[in-house]
Formats: sequence, C-alpha cells, structure tokens
Amino acid sequence: MLCLRTFTAAIAVFFLFQAPAVFADAESPTAQLKPTLQRLVDILSDRSLEGKDNKKKRRDLIMSTISERFDFREMSKRVLGSTWRDISEEERDAFTVQMTKLLENNYIGQLENYSGETVEYVGERVREGRAQVSTLIESQGNKYPVHYIMNMDDDKWMVYDINIEGVSLIRNYRAEFKSILRRENYEGLLQVLEEKNSSFEQS
Repeated sequence: MLCLRTFTAAIAVFFLFQAPAVFADAESPTAQLKPTLQRLVDILSDRSLEGKDNKKKRRDLIMSTISERFDFREMSKRVLGSTWRDISEEERDAFTVQMTKLLENNYIGQLENYSGETVEYVGERVREGRAQVSTLIESQGNKYPVHYIMNMDDDKWMVYDINIEGVSLIRNYRAEFKSILRRENYEGLLQVLEEKNSSFEQS
C-alpha cells in the first residue's frame, strides 16, 4: 500500500490541470495551481527530455516548476514540529534542503512512470487563509481520494501537504522521523537524510 501511495502522491502533483473549470476565480487555489501544473505536464511530455542522459536537466526543470507552487520550507517546518523552534536559522535551511531533496528522490521518479491515470475533480474548500483542493485519481479501475492542503503566502496559494486516502504526507514523515529525533536529536536526523539522499544519487 505504501508503494501505491507513493505513486499516487507523485501523479497527484500534476493532475489538477485536467479538472473542470468549476472554480474560475483567478484568486482561487485551483486557478493558481493550473499554470504551474500545466508546465509540469509539458516537461513530462517533452520527448527531448526523455531518457537517462537527460535525467538531471529534466529533474531540475521539474523541481524548479514545482517550487513555484509547493512550499517545501513549510513542509519541512511541519515535519519537524516542535524541533523546528529549537534549531537555528542555518539548521532550518540545511534541513529544508535535505527534505526537499528527499521528496524529489522519493516522488519525482514516480512522476516519470505516469501511464494514463485519470482524475476526477470533486471540490475546493477555502477558509481563513487555508484551502483544500480535492480530487479522485483513477488507477486500474480504482479511485483514490487525493487532497491538496494549501495556505496563503503573500497572495499566493502554496501547497504544504498532500493527503492520500486519509494519510497526510507531512504526518507520515513526522512519525517516521520522531524516533530518530528522540534517539539522536536534530543532528542525527539530518545525517540520516543526507545518507539517504546520497544513496539515491549512487543508485
């Protein structure tokens, strides 16, 4: 089930561009997401970027595009929880870099395996500077609910969490890192992330 959630999370990153234009307001979360997600799909569909030889260029373009609408620093802050308050600004920057790299390594490769899954747009909720954009992704005859959790940052709606079948990406990582923080504190967790990201680069 974890692998399925990983793949679903990956394809969820760009599926909203197919959603009906029910919410046409230029300030709505869906409307702000669409241009970024369409650029992402264009990258994934570009034949000149296919193959291992173009991996770095393709990944750089994907991450640059996603970063326009996904707040990796906010994700990192929420993953660390109370530990975020106890570390320096420099340590926060270092953790954000490694956390962003981990998300790239875990999910971007899955994006490149997209094989025709479809999406059904089911709603959008906005309240007090926060929003949830909801979809149903259909894969092999089954439908999986995917919710994009967003907040307002300087008039921009930014994604800081993805919830798949009731499982939050942020809570999942927070639970995974909790025992490491308990045993080895922030320094130990950062080392674990660095080693994990390094292993991806060598594979």
